[in-house]
Amino acid sequence: MRPPAPRGPLGTAVGTALRRSPEPSPTLVEDAREAVARAQDALCDDDVQTTLLTMYELHYRGLDGVDERWEWHPDLLAARAVLEDAFESAVRAVVPVPATGARTAGEIAEALFELTADDSGPGVSGFIAKRATDDQAREFLIHRSIYHLKEADPHSWALPRLTGRPKSALIEIQADEYGGGRPGYLHAELYGATLRAVGLDDTYGAYVDVVPAPTLANVNLMSLFGLHRRLRGAIAGHLAAFEMTSSIPSRRYGHGFRRLGYGPDVTGYFDEHVEADAVHEQIAGRDLAGALAEAEPSVRDDVLWGAGACLALEERAGRHMLDRWEQGRTALREARPLAA
Repeated sequence: MRPPAPRGPLGTAVGTALRRSPEPSPTLVEDAREAVARAQDALCDDDVQTTLLTMYELHYRGLDGVDERWEWHPDLLAARAVLEDAFESAVRAVVPVPATGARTAGEIAEALFELTADDSGPGVSGFIAKRATDDQAREFLIHRSIYHLKEADPHSWALPRLTGRPKSALIEIQADEYGGGRPGYLHAELYGATLRAVGLDDTYGAYVDVVPAPTLANVNLMSLFGLHRRLRGAIAGHLAAFEMTSSIPSRRYGHGFRRLGYGPDVTGYFDEHVEADAVHEQIAGRDLAGALAEAEPSVRDDVLWGAGACLALEERAGRHMLDRWEQGRTALREARPLAA
């Protein structure tokens, strides 16, 4: 992926370091501390979230022109830890652990279904279905491309951390996400086809520089959870909430793009998720998140918190889009031609 453009002093310092061969870079930790101190809210700070995404991408497909040895460089990891501590603390400050006496897999699943049923987040899917203009619908696709072009990958970090029933459940879900082993059917590839069909760029990370911090935070949350074994409960809860809130919105997105005159080459991705995620939500709720919380009671609270965090950061990202559109403004960081 092309390295994201820096959005502040920390991003500039990290970008400068990454252009060199790996070498001791102890000042990055202090740079990270200063960035956190400057940030009024780590969840929507451009410098913090863009730099975190840059660091995380070293664990995914890498960054163009960056020596791959930076992935495990101790000074870069130490700086990342400073950002992660601030990020996690900010999420915990706005997302309490949902109160419930649930203990068994079935009880945890029911608690998760209740939590997601009570979600009062913004109606992005309703807006796309009924009101969005063509440009707004394509802006929506741009926002979602940051995650969907690597769809399922952040949750796959949990696989080696699980065993038994939860692991089997996650494998079942991820096998579908990766197209059942059929080239061209990975959900990330289906999303890329949707982007191409509306004239957008399907290059991985193509739109990182034009989406705002709330969208990046939504994606970074998955990487934070997935890359830390201690947060395996949170990534399981996140996936459960993600799947439980996908099927009905996907139906609305499909309706919205059909309303705008698009055909199956655009709506196919969303239509696929209407049925698939209706099945996945049951597996993720009961056999993954619920079974994990039952087998490892110590992670029960994180399962519930991870689900709540998923809903909260999705709400923030969605609220940004809706607020901008209601004001007649772009939901991107800058106006730019939407063609590839």
